[in-house]
Amino acid sequence: MMTEQHNDNQVVRRSAEQRYASELERLKAADTDPRPQGWQLSPRAVRRFILGDAALQVSRKFYGDDPLVDRAIVTLMGHQGLMLVGEPGTAKSLLSELLAAAISGDSALAIQGTAGTTEDHIKYSWNYALLLAEGPSRRALVPSPLFQAMEAGKLVRFEEITRCAPEMQDVLISLMSEKQLMIPELGGDARVHARRGFNIIASANLRDRGVHEMSSALKRRFNFETVKPIRDHGFEVELVMQQLQRELDAIGAAVIVRRDVVELLVTTFQELRAGQTREGTAIKTPEAVMSSAEAVNLVYAASLEALHFGDGTLRPRELANQLQGVVLKDNADDLKRVRHYFDTVVRERGRRDDLWKSFGDAARQLWL
Repeated sequence: MMTEQHNDNQVVRRSAEQRYASELERLKAADTDPRPQGWQLSPRAVRRFILGDAALQVSRKFYGDDPLVDRAIVTLMGHQGLMLVGEPGTAKSLLSELLAAAISGDSALAIQGTAGTTEDHIKYSWNYALLLAEGPSRRALVPSPLFQAMEAGKLVRFEEITRCAPEMQDVLISLMSEKQLMIPELGGDARVHARRGFNIIASANLRDRGVHEMSSALKRRFNFETVKPIRDHGFEVELVMQQLQRELDAIGAAVIVRRDVVELLVTTFQELRAGQTREGTAIKTPEAVMSSAEAVNLVYAASLEALHFGDGTLRPRELANQLQGVVLKDNADDLKRVRHYFDTVVRERGRRDDLWKSFGDAARQLWL
């Protein structure tokens, strides 16, 4: 464990329990509701932590489907694990981090699923120097995050579980059913019994390449919740504005950001991912991720461009310049689809609106 103290301003990103430590303390002090065994907060307080409580000065951290948050909390009180599925960039990982921080006070117990994930990553491995010197012993054993969560009665996060090979995914079946982990190398009946509070939050993107179908047996061990993109235009604009301002404040960047410029970007993202304009015209949807999180990343990069290479005011030109980095990630055909959007939708709006005209002109000049 790192014990060296760092200046908070120099840390790129702290864990949720560190970022919101004061909010968690206020919630804990005011929490009079019953808590499930092993939980740091009651279910009602966990909900307040995620969705906000103005009276306790607790900020809202997850935007979108409030009933989904309620169902997720209820699931984690039961015997099934929680599976968050959905399009990339819909804040599945953020929600799992917030749930772990509020319930366990520790969001760092996480497994990142990849094609190279092995049983050792899921269960435990060995310190081979100690293993050779002493033989199998508890001191030589290196526990996985899941092992640690079972011992401590905490939540463990399994990110991108469907990127793991099916036989690795199925290692979880007996662990989730029996709530214990056998350690045959230590002999006898050596095992770890899960303490109250242990559960698994897994996440999976539905359309990414390299995804493996989960077995029916493993699916039964999870309750599935779909995290959907934000559809309310005004709500998404407000979210992007808030997140952008938070990012700019963190680095002390004074950029002039007009709301109508952000509204233009959100409209573009919503229409491209929905495959339909606000006027009802059907358009082709790119494979590239056009999520709220991607919109925040784009407008943040555009703001930095305006600050360092412009006059400090965010304009459609910077948005168009950064948009190519979003469009050209996945599929060369996406460029054709976005070109068609600019040649038809953006050009038509540009005849009536100077902002859309600037957006279209900049895109054609820079990269279309």
